[in-house]
Amino acid sequence: MTLQEIIEKLNLIVLTERKNFRSVIPTSGYTSDMLSCVMVGAKEHGLWVTLQAHANIVGVAALLDLSAIIITEGAMPDRNSIAKANEENIILLSTDKPTFYVVGQLWELGLREGLSE
Repeated sequence: MTLQEIIEKLNLIVLTERKNFRSVIPTSGYTSDMLSCVMVGAKEHGLWVTLQAHANIVGVAALLDLSAIIITEGAMPDRNSIAKANEENIILLSTDKPTFYVVGQLWELGLREGLSE
């Protein structure tokens, strides 16, 4: 499943510069609001779901080469965080939905961490 499909199905708002989201294919998902947990648990090219919206999430995502970050519960990063994400080539997406809802929707769409079907 492409990031474009995820954006459309979850009605996500793109906060960073537009790209060819059809070419971005998240390989897994991870959710946590603790940066240290994300640094240990998230996998390269994964999709991170969090309610955190500060600039440090961009640094973690760049370090791990994540596909994108979905920021939940209406939290919004400031302009400097969005600019940093654009510089680091990190895609920031937003929704007003709760984290639990977003993760459930991703599961239903078939994005499943480490499971073979």
